[in-house]
Amino acid sequence: MEVVSLSKSYRVAILGATGAVGTELLELLQSRKFPLAELKLLASPRSADRIMPFGNENLPVVAVGEHSFDNVDIVLASAGGSTSKEWAPKAVEAGAVVIDNSSAFRMDTHVPLVIPEVNPDAAASHRGIIANPNCTTILMAVAVWPLHRVQPVKRMVVATYQSASGAGARAMEEVKQQALAILQGETPKTEIFPYPLAFNLFTHNTKLNELGYCEEEMKMVNETRKIFGAPNLRITATCVRVPVLRAHSEAINLEFEEAFSVEKALQILSKAPGIRIVEDWQANYFPMPCEASGKDEVLVGRIRQDISNPGGLELWLSGDQIRKGAALNAVQIAELLVAKSWVQSATAAVTA
Repeated sequence: MEVVSLSKSYRVAILGATGAVGTELLELLQSRKFPLAELKLLASPRSADRIMPFGNENLPVVAVGEHSFDNVDIVLASAGGSTSKEWAPKAVEAGAVVIDNSSAFRMDTHVPLVIPEVNPDAAASHRGIIANPNCTTILMAVAVWPLHRVQPVKRMVVATYQSASGAGARAMEEVKQQALAILQGETPKTEIFPYPLAFNLFTHNTKLNELGYCEEEMKMVNETRKIFGAPNLRITATCVRVPVLRAHSEAINLEFEEAFSVEKALQILSKAPGIRIVEDWQANYFPMPCEASGKDEVLVGRIRQDISNPGGLELWLSGDQIRKGAALNAVQIAELLVAKSWVQSATAAVTA
Protein backbone atom coordinates (compact mmCIF):
# COMPACT_ATOMS: atom_id res chain seq x y z
CA MET A 1 0.00 0.00 0.00
CA GLU A 2 1.27 3.45 -0.89
CA VAL A 3 1.43 5.47 2.33
CA VAL A 4 2.74 8.97 2.86
CA SER A 5 6.00 8.92 4.79
CA LEU A 6 5.19 10.90 7.92
CA SER A 7 6.31 10.62 11.54
CA LYS A 8 2.86 9.34 12.49
CA SER A 9 0.49 7.06 10.65
CA TYR A 10 -2.99 5.81 11.47
CA ARG A 11 -5.04 2.64 11.24
CA VAL A 12 -8.33 3.54 9.57
CA ALA A 13 -11.54 1.59 9.02
CA ILE A 14 -14.34 2.60 6.63
CA LEU A 15 -17.69 1.30 7.85
CA GLY A 16 -20.04 1.17 4.85
CA ALA A 17 -17.20 0.98 2.35
CA THR A 18 -19.27 -0.21 -0.61
CA GLY A 19 -21.81 2.66 -0.68
CA ALA A 20 -21.56 5.92 -2.61
CA VAL A 21 -20.01 7.78 0.32
CA GLY A 22 -17.77 4.86 1.26
CA THR A 23 -16.38 4.69 -2.26
CA GLU A 24 -15.70 8.42 -2.15
CA LEU A 25 -13.96 8.10 1.23
CA LEU A 26 -11.64 5.52 -0.28
CA GLU A 27 -10.74 7.84 -3.18
CA LEU A 28 -10.19 10.83 -0.88
CA LEU A 29 -7.90 8.96 1.51
CA GLN A 30 -5.73 8.12 -1.48
CA SER A 31 -5.84 11.44 -3.34
CA ARG A 32 -5.28 13.52 -0.20
CA LYS A 33 -2.47 11.19 0.92
CA PHE A 34 -3.86 10.54 4.36
CA PRO A 35 -1.10 9.01 6.55
CA LEU A 36 -2.26 5.39 6.64
CA ALA A 37 -0.63 2.54 8.48
CA GLU A 38 -3.53 0.20 7.70
CA LEU A 39 -6.92 0.44 6.00
CA LYS A 40 -9.89 -1.84 6.71
CA LEU A 41 -13.00 -1.93 4.55
CA LEU A 42 -16.12 -2.97 6.47
CA ALA A 43 -19.70 -3.51 5.34
CA SER A 44 -22.79 -5.57 6.05
CA PRO A 45 -22.59 -9.32 5.37
CA ARG A 46 -24.49 -8.91 2.08
CA SER A 47 -21.87 -6.44 0.81
CA ALA A 48 -18.85 -8.31 2.13
CA ASP A 49 -16.42 -10.39 0.06
CA ARG A 50 -16.14 -7.66 -2.57
CA ILE A 51 -12.77 -6.35 -3.70
CA MET A 52 -12.19 -2.60 -4.00
CA PRO A 53 -9.17 -0.88 -5.60
CA PHE A 54 -6.97 1.42 -3.56
CA GLY A 55 -3.82 2.77 -5.17
CA ASN A 56 -1.89 -0.21 -6.48
CA GLU A 57 -3.78 -2.64 -4.27
CA ASN A 58 -7.09 -4.46 -4.24
CA LEU A 59 -8.56 -4.50 -0.74
CA PRO A 60 -11.12 -7.02 0.54
CA VAL A 61 -14.41 -5.88 2.06
CA VAL A 62 -15.06 -7.69 5.34
CA ALA A 63 -18.35 -8.13 7.19
CA VAL A 64 -18.37 -5.94 10.30
CA GLY A 65 -18.14 -7.95 13.52
CA GLU A 66 -17.24 -7.84 17.19
CA HIS A 67 -13.49 -7.57 16.60
CA SER A 68 -13.53 -5.33 13.52
CA PHE A 69 -12.31 -2.30 15.46
CA ASP A 70 -9.44 -3.92 17.33
CA ASN A 71 -6.25 -1.95 16.64
CA VAL A 72 -8.11 0.79 14.75
CA ASP A 73 -7.41 4.49 15.39
CA ILE A 74 -10.10 6.18 13.26
CA VAL A 75 -13.41 4.88 11.94
CA LEU A 76 -15.09 6.69 9.05
CA ALA A 77 -18.71 5.55 9.30
CA SER A 78 -21.16 5.95 6.42
CA ALA A 79 -23.55 3.05 6.89
CA GLY A 80 -26.77 4.60 8.24
CA GLY A 81 -28.09 5.58 11.65
CA SER A 82 -29.06 2.16 13.00
CA THR A 83 -25.69 0.70 12.01
CA SER A 84 -23.84 3.60 13.64
CA LYS A 85 -25.84 3.24 16.86
CA GLU A 86 -24.91 -0.42 16.98
CA TRP A 87 -21.24 -0.25 16.08
CA ALA A 88 -19.93 3.24 16.96
CA PRO A 89 -19.98 2.65 20.74
CA LYS A 90 -18.17 -0.65 20.23
CA ALA A 91 -15.52 1.07 18.12
CA VAL A 92 -15.02 3.71 20.81
CA GLU A 93 -14.79 0.99 23.44
CA ALA A 94 -12.04 -0.63 21.34
CA GLY A 95 -10.09 2.67 21.40
CA ALA A 96 -11.03 4.28 18.07
CA VAL A 97 -12.38 7.74 17.28
CA VAL A 98 -15.51 7.48 15.13
CA ILE A 99 -16.38 10.15 12.55
CA ASP A 100 -20.01 9.35 11.84
CA ASN A 101 -21.86 10.46 8.73
CA SER A 102 -25.33 9.41 9.91
CA SER A 103 -27.84 11.43 11.92
CA ALA A 104 -27.53 9.09 14.92
CA PHE A 105 -25.42 11.34 17.14
CA ARG A 106 -25.68 14.82 15.62
CA MET A 107 -27.89 16.35 18.27
CA ASP A 108 -26.30 14.50 21.20
CA THR A 109 -25.01 17.22 23.56
CA HIS A 110 -21.86 15.18 24.22
CA VAL A 111 -21.02 14.73 20.53
CA PRO A 112 -19.42 17.61 18.58
CA LEU A 113 -21.00 18.39 15.21
CA VAL A 114 -18.14 19.63 13.07
CA ILE A 115 -17.48 21.43 9.81
CA PRO A 116 -13.72 22.17 9.70
CA GLU A 117 -14.21 25.50 7.88
CA VAL A 118 -16.70 26.62 10.53
CA ASN A 119 -16.10 25.16 14.01
CA PRO A 120 -12.90 23.07 13.98
CA ASP A 121 -12.17 23.56 17.68
CA ALA A 122 -15.39 21.75 18.60
CA ALA A 123 -13.68 18.49 17.61
CA ALA A 124 -11.30 18.80 20.56
CA SER A 125 -14.13 18.00 22.98
CA HIS A 126 -14.96 14.63 21.47
CA ARG A 127 -15.52 11.61 23.69
CA GLY A 128 -14.81 9.15 20.92
CA ILE A 129 -17.52 10.17 18.44
CA ILE A 130 -17.62 13.20 16.12
CA ALA A 131 -20.70 13.74 13.99
CA ASN A 132 -20.68 14.82 10.36
CA PRO A 133 -23.59 17.21 9.70
CA ASN A 134 -26.30 16.68 7.12
CA CYS A 135 -25.25 17.43 3.54
CA THR A 136 -27.55 20.43 3.09
CA THR A 137 -26.43 21.88 6.42
CA ILE A 138 -22.76 21.57 5.48
CA LEU A 139 -23.15 23.31 2.12
CA MET A 140 -25.22 26.12 3.63
CA ALA A 141 -22.98 26.64 6.65
CA VAL A 142 -19.79 26.85 4.59
CA ALA A 143 -21.34 29.70 2.60
CA VAL A 144 -23.12 31.53 5.42
CA TRP A 145 -20.60 31.26 8.28
CA PRO A 146 -18.01 33.72 6.86
CA LEU A 147 -20.75 36.37 6.64
CA HIS A 148 -22.25 35.48 10.03
CA ARG A 149 -18.85 35.96 11.69
CA VAL A 150 -18.65 39.53 10.39
CA GLN A 151 -22.28 40.46 10.94
CA PRO A 152 -24.56 37.98 12.75
CA VAL A 153 -27.43 36.63 10.70
CA LYS A 154 -30.84 37.49 12.13
CA ARG A 155 -32.90 35.07 10.02
CA MET A 156 -32.30 32.49 7.27
CA VAL A 157 -34.81 31.25 4.69
CA VAL A 158 -33.54 28.34 2.60
CA ALA A 159 -34.91 26.31 -0.29
CA THR A 160 -32.94 23.22 -1.31
CA TYR A 161 -32.81 21.44 -4.66
CA GLN A 162 -31.48 18.00 -3.71
CA SER A 163 -30.10 15.44 -6.11
CA ALA A 164 -30.63 11.69 -6.12
CA SER A 165 -27.13 11.17 -4.68
CA GLY A 166 -28.47 12.15 -1.26
CA ALA A 167 -30.28 8.81 -1.15
CA GLY A 168 -27.24 6.81 -2.27
CA ALA A 169 -25.91 4.95 -5.28
CA ARG A 170 -29.06 2.87 -5.78
CA ALA A 171 -31.18 6.02 -5.94
CA MET A 172 -28.94 7.48 -8.62
CA GLU A 173 -29.31 4.30 -10.67
CA GLU A 174 -33.09 4.36 -10.15
CA VAL A 175 -33.35 7.84 -11.67
CA LYS A 176 -31.33 6.72 -14.70
CA GLN A 177 -33.62 3.73 -15.22
CA GLN A 178 -36.71 5.90 -14.77
CA ALA A 179 -35.49 8.35 -17.41
CA LEU A 180 -34.88 5.52 -19.88
CA ALA A 181 -38.33 4.08 -19.19
CA ILE A 182 -40.09 7.43 -19.71
CA LEU A 183 -38.20 8.12 -22.94
CA GLN A 184 -39.28 4.70 -24.20
CA GLY A 185 -42.91 5.39 -23.33
CA GLU A 186 -42.94 3.03 -20.38
CA THR A 187 -44.11 3.58 -16.79
CA PRO A 188 -41.14 4.32 -14.51
CA LYS A 189 -40.64 2.00 -11.54
CA THR A 190 -39.99 3.27 -8.01
CA GLU A 191 -38.17 1.46 -5.24
CA ILE A 192 -35.91 3.91 -3.41
CA PHE A 193 -38.08 7.01 -3.80
CA PRO A 194 -41.86 7.06 -3.23
CA TYR A 195 -42.50 8.79 -6.57
CA PRO A 196 -40.67 8.94 -9.92
CA LEU A 197 -37.88 11.53 -9.75
CA ALA A 198 -36.89 11.50 -13.43
CA PHE A 199 -38.48 14.52 -15.17
CA ASN A 200 -40.20 15.31 -11.86
CA LEU A 201 -39.62 16.79 -8.42
CA PHE A 202 -41.26 16.45 -5.03
CA THR A 203 -40.82 17.80 -1.53
CA HIS A 204 -38.37 15.80 0.55
CA ASN A 205 -39.87 12.47 1.49
CA THR A 206 -38.71 12.27 5.11
CA LYS A 207 -41.32 12.13 7.88
CA LEU A 208 -43.35 15.28 8.60
CA ASN A 209 -43.73 16.68 12.13
CA GLU A 210 -46.80 18.28 13.66
CA LEU A 211 -45.79 21.68 12.23
CA GLY A 212 -45.57 20.34 8.69
CA TYR A 213 -41.75 20.34 8.51
CA CYS A 214 -39.98 17.20 7.33
CA GLU A 215 -36.96 15.67 9.06
CA GLU A 216 -34.57 17.01 6.41
CA GLU A 217 -35.79 20.56 6.99
CA MET A 218 -35.50 20.25 10.76
CA LYS A 219 -31.95 18.91 10.40
CA MET A 220 -30.99 22.17 8.71
CA VAL A 221 -32.61 24.17 11.51
CA ASN A 222 -31.28 22.27 14.51
CA GLU A 223 -27.84 21.37 13.19
CA THR A 224 -27.04 24.91 12.04
CA ARG A 225 -27.97 26.29 15.45
CA LYS A 226 -25.66 23.78 17.13
CA ILE A 227 -22.74 24.36 14.75
CA PHE A 228 -23.02 28.17 14.91
CA GLY A 229 -23.49 28.11 18.69
CA ALA A 230 -26.68 30.13 18.15
CA PRO A 231 -29.63 28.24 19.70
CA ASN A 232 -32.10 31.02 18.93
CA LEU A 233 -31.10 31.63 15.31
CA ARG A 234 -34.25 31.93 13.21
CA ILE A 235 -34.13 29.44 10.33
CA THR A 236 -36.79 28.00 8.04
CA ALA A 237 -36.23 25.58 5.18
CA THR A 238 -38.09 23.88 2.34
CA CYS A 239 -36.31 20.80 1.00
CA VAL A 240 -37.08 19.43 -2.47
CA ARG A 241 -35.85 16.41 -4.43
CA VAL A 242 -35.00 17.32 -8.03
CA PRO A 243 -34.06 15.16 -11.06
CA VAL A 244 -30.31 15.75 -10.78
CA LEU A 245 -27.96 12.82 -10.32
CA ARG A 246 -25.31 14.43 -8.14
CA ALA A 247 -24.74 17.70 -6.24
CA HIS A 248 -27.30 19.74 -4.34
CA SER A 249 -28.21 23.40 -4.86
CA GLU A 250 -29.66 25.90 -2.41
CA ALA A 251 -31.32 29.31 -2.56
CA ILE A 252 -30.51 31.19 0.64
CA ASN A 253 -32.08 34.41 1.89
CA LEU A 254 -30.22 36.04 4.78
CA GLU A 255 -31.59 38.81 6.96
CA PHE A 256 -29.24 41.03 8.97
CA GLU A 257 -30.00 43.80 11.46
CA GLU A 258 -28.37 46.26 9.05
CA ALA A 259 -27.63 46.23 5.35
CA PHE A 260 -24.85 43.89 4.21
CA SER A 261 -23.53 45.13 0.90
CA VAL A 262 -23.02 42.79 -2.03
CA GLU A 263 -19.48 44.11 -2.47
CA LYS A 264 -18.59 43.33 1.14
CA ALA A 265 -20.15 39.87 0.96
CA LEU A 266 -18.31 39.09 -2.26
CA GLN A 267 -15.01 40.21 -0.78
CA ILE A 268 -15.50 38.01 2.30
CA LEU A 269 -16.67 34.94 0.43
CA SER A 270 -13.89 35.22 -2.17
CA LYS A 271 -11.37 34.67 0.62
CA ALA A 272 -13.32 32.09 2.62
CA PRO A 273 -12.06 28.48 2.75
CA GLY A 274 -13.98 25.85 0.83
CA ILE A 275 -15.76 28.35 -1.45
CA ARG A 276 -15.37 29.25 -5.11
CA ILE A 277 -17.26 32.23 -6.48
CA VAL A 278 -19.05 31.53 -9.77
CA GLU A 279 -20.64 34.63 -11.26
CA ASP A 280 -20.98 36.06 -14.75
CA TRP A 281 -23.93 38.40 -14.69
CA GLN A 282 -23.83 39.22 -18.42
CA ALA A 283 -23.99 35.55 -19.33
CA ASN A 284 -26.51 34.77 -16.54
CA TYR A 285 -24.00 32.13 -15.44
CA PHE A 286 -24.01 30.99 -11.82
CA PRO A 287 -23.39 27.76 -9.85
CA MET A 288 -24.84 24.60 -11.37
CA PRO A 289 -24.85 21.04 -10.00
CA CYS A 290 -23.26 19.68 -13.18
CA GLU A 291 -20.20 21.87 -12.50
CA ALA A 292 -20.16 21.22 -8.75
CA SER A 293 -20.14 17.43 -9.20
CA GLY A 294 -16.79 15.94 -8.26
CA LYS A 295 -15.51 19.25 -6.88
CA ASP A 296 -14.39 19.88 -3.32
CA GLU A 297 -15.47 23.53 -3.16
CA VAL A 298 -18.96 24.86 -2.60
CA LEU A 299 -19.80 27.02 -5.63
CA VAL A 300 -21.42 30.30 -4.56
CA GLY A 301 -22.87 33.05 -6.74
CA ARG A 302 -25.76 35.29 -7.67
CA ILE A 303 -25.08 37.34 -4.55
CA ARG A 304 -27.60 40.15 -4.57
CA GLN A 305 -29.59 42.45 -2.32
CA ASP A 306 -33.07 41.36 -1.31
CA ILE A 307 -35.24 44.08 -2.86
CA SER A 308 -37.98 43.36 -0.30
CA ASN A 309 -35.78 43.86 2.76
CA PRO A 310 -33.11 46.54 3.41
CA GLY A 311 -31.19 44.07 5.60
CA GLY A 312 -31.58 41.15 3.22
CA LEU A 313 -29.00 39.35 1.08
CA GLU A 314 -29.57 36.53 -1.42
CA LEU A 315 -27.14 33.69 -2.25
CA TRP A 316 -27.25 30.72 -4.63
CA LEU A 317 -24.97 27.71 -4.28
CA SER A 318 -24.25 24.25 -5.64
CA GLY A 319 -22.12 21.64 -3.91
CA ASP A 320 -21.30 17.99 -4.29
CA GLN A 321 -23.38 16.14 -1.72
CA ILE A 322 -21.17 13.06 -1.77
CA ARG A 323 -17.90 14.99 -1.45
CA LYS A 324 -18.16 18.11 0.72
CA GLY A 325 -21.64 17.16 1.85
CA ALA A 326 -20.41 13.85 3.25
CA ALA A 327 -17.09 12.11 2.51
CA LEU A 328 -14.78 15.11 2.18
CA ASN A 329 -16.05 16.71 5.38
CA ALA A 330 -15.38 13.44 7.23
CA VAL A 331 -11.85 13.13 5.86
CA GLN A 332 -11.20 16.79 6.71
CA ILE A 333 -12.25 16.06 10.30
CA ALA A 334 -9.82 13.12 10.34
CA GLU A 335 -7.08 15.39 9.01
CA LEU A 336 -7.93 17.89 11.74
CA LEU A 337 -7.62 15.20 14.42
CA VAL A 338 -4.22 14.25 13.02
CA ALA A 339 -2.97 17.84 12.74
CA LYS A 340 -4.03 18.67 16.29
CA SER A 341 -2.99 15.30 17.79
CA TRP A 342 -6.56 14.75 18.99
CA VAL A 343 -6.35 11.05 18.11
CA GLN A 344 -3.91 8.29 18.98
CA SER A 345 -1.72 7.14 16.08
CA ALA A 346 -0.59 3.64 15.24
CA THR A 347 3.00 4.82 15.43
CA ALA A 348 2.51 6.30 18.89
CA ALA A 349 0.72 3.16 20.05
CA VAL A 350 3.60 0.98 18.94
CA THR A 351 6.30 3.17 20.48
CA ALA A 352 4.44 3.90 23.73
